[in-house]
Amino acid sequence: MLDYEVLKLIWWGLMVFLLIGFTLTGGFDLGVAILLPFVGKTDDERRLVINSVGPTWEGNQVWLVTVGAALFAAWPLLYAAAFSVMYVALMFVLFALFLRPVGFDYRSKLENPRWRSGWDWALFVGSVVPTLVFGVAIGNLFIGLPFQFDDSLRVSYSGHFYDLLNPFSLYCGLAAIAMLILHGASFLTVKTRDQVQERSRKATIIAGCVLAVLFALGGVWLKELDAWQIVRMGAAGDVLNPLNKTVAIVKGAWLSNFNLYPSAWLVPAAGVAAALLAAVASWRHSPLIAFILSGTASVAVLCTTAIALFPFILPSTLDAASSLTVWDAVSSQKTLGVMLAVVVIFVPIIMLYTAWVYRVMRGPVSVQRLQEDTHSY
Repeated sequence: MLDYEVLKLIWWGLMVFLLIGFTLTGGFDLGVAILLPFVGKTDDERRLVINSVGPTWEGNQVWLVTVGAALFAAWPLLYAAAFSVMYVALMFVLFALFLRPVGFDYRSKLENPRWRSGWDWALFVGSVVPTLVFGVAIGNLFIGLPFQFDDSLRVSYSGHFYDLLNPFSLYCGLAAIAMLILHGASFLTVKTRDQVQERSRKATIIAGCVLAVLFALGGVWLKELDAWQIVRMGAAGDVLNPLNKTVAIVKGAWLSNFNLYPSAWLVPAAGVAAALLAAVASWRHSPLIAFILSGTASVAVLCTTAIALFPFILPSTLDAASSLTVWDAVSSQKTLGVMLAVVVIFVPIIMLYTAWVYRVMRGPVSVQRLQEDTHSY
């Protein structure tokens, strides 16, 4: 079996990979639904928008389910602490996500304009709320959350839901919305034609510029935030106890990994550049290139976040030592090893059948195609 420390690093990388997988697939689903009321002006146009993701959106949710299962199996302390602290926020996400399947399935059951318009806005809410909450959650990883462990590693939380809505986390929520709008709009430029494609092209240009600015300014803001830094780790035999370490609060330390490894600055630079280039590609009527660049920007944003936080995955504002890291929030060595074997087998299968589905469903969506397809939304 692999060395325990190596397994911990591998699982950190796998978590980042799974989040990237969800962002690249489920991300444009969310972005498309956010844009639905704005790029589709007639019923036929909105049906085109919905059916651009109709055959694939359910399969894309596999990545989100996999992320949740992996968190529970590999980082149980994080699962317990985060879900306790963000319980209300998670309820908002779940109830918002409930609107998506019923919105897709029931929208076209009646031809009443009010009925269909109502479900269009339900799909918008069911997509913008989870995106905002996910962004707010990531922002709070840099701010820290008010939890702590006792000597028995029982977690306690002393904050309120509105404490999560601080300026930096809301800023990150807006950046997340811009990122997924960019990804969704660029996807629509590939999958649609005529007026819907033109409106999506304009949305891609705007979202790309907005994301680049928000991402760059977010890095400047990050430099002014208090950050957590490990001073001393516990003995090797006690490494699974998060309380057996010493943590200091240092202003601007979230950028320490970039300063320690200067080549890491290429990652956020790639994020800004890819977002701007996606806007340029869309302006030059190159939809496929714009879509690839929007995905590149999303990957760079997530990787920048992971690099900045490492090795922390959930900092605590109540007790710095209770902060969870890659080294002390994990399951046993055997559990990580078994789960790694499962991932090595099943994740490639997920990737293969996802690629096959996209290959089968390739090509633009048209009104004629919708009229001929009795299974369309």
